[in-house]
Amino acid sequence: MTSLLNILWLGLKELRSLLSDYVMVLFVIYAFTMAIYVQATGTSNEVNNASIAFVDEDGSALSKELINSFYPPRFQLPEVIQAREVEDAMDRGTFMFVVVIPQQFENDLRADRNPEIQLSIDATAMQQAGIGAGYIKNIINDRVSSFMKRTDDSNEPSVRLVVRKLFNPNGISSWFTSVVAIINQITLLTVVLTGAAVIREREHGTLEHLLVMPLNSYEIALAKVWANGLVILIATAASLYFVVIKALEVPFAGSFVLWFAGVILYLFFATALGIFLGTISRTMAQFALLIILVIVVLQMLSGGSTPVESQPIWLQYMSFLLPSRHFVSFSQILIYRGGGFDAVWSQFLVVAAIGLGFFYYSLKLFRKSISVSK
Repeated sequence: MTSLLNILWLGLKELRSLLSDYVMVLFVIYAFTMAIYVQATGTSNEVNNASIAFVDEDGSALSKELINSFYPPRFQLPEVIQAREVEDAMDRGTFMFVVVIPQQFENDLRADRNPEIQLSIDATAMQQAGIGAGYIKNIINDRVSSFMKRTDDSNEPSVRLVVRKLFNPNGISSWFTSVVAIINQITLLTVVLTGAAVIREREHGTLEHLLVMPLNSYEIALAKVWANGLVILIATAASLYFVVIKALEVPFAGSFVLWFAGVILYLFFATALGIFLGTISRTMAQFALLIILVIVVLQMLSGGSTPVESQPIWLQYMSFLLPSRHFVSFSQILIYRGGGFDAVWSQFLVVAAIGLGFFYYSLKLFRKSISVSK
């Protein structure tokens, strides 16, 4: 009972210390509000307002219909330019896409000569260029197909592909990026708050004060864990409701309680990582450098930025030992797909096992560090 009271009062001291650090408080507020909103709305996987031009050497009704098929918000209103202007316009970055419709295009199409349309792409905007090329191809094929059906007899294709998008029917990228942003902020802020609390004790000389009290290393470490973990949980809940669900209108298909249970399991690993980095770092500058090295790897290999399946096989086996990968996995299952406990229990088990194991190791290392200080 005495140990629990010690952990409680030490945790309250941690909360008061954190609340008195106005820079850190503002950083937490920004990270779970504006940073998430900007990341979700500032970048997009869709083509939006892309510049496009046409070189119409045919001048037929079909070519004019193709030009009129492109309009906002995916594309800007098309401009018609001359063939001699294409190279200079692409060099100056005036247009992302330039479509060249050759002479006798409609006549060759009617005569079944399989005419070609040239598409020039400014691939410096690589992601937009790749997706936009697919958009342009589909729009032109659909428009040509509908135009020819009005004039010539054509057989229906033997197979008609019906696309059904699950979990994100309109393909809105903010639904994905906002949740990934929260997951990344949970990892980053938990490690930063916990590790900074350890270093702050050492730099301010308050660690020596704790050492002369009837406290052990586990009580000191667990107080930092529950206090900083509580701050992250409150910030996560507020961000999820006000920013993601209300402001960005992202639906939450699964169970809030189940997801937050998974977050608590993951916090054991994140807080342990913060204690570990704070213990081996002697200054805040060293801690900041280690944060960059570790957090970037965790986020890149978690499957939030790119699918795990796109990684090399040997790297997939290594990333299986990262709780961040399983955290992203069960978050997507619960939030997007509305899965239940039967769909995520294996990820929960892996996160709990790795997190608790690393948590135990970090506490031992912290205890050793405290013993050396004594």
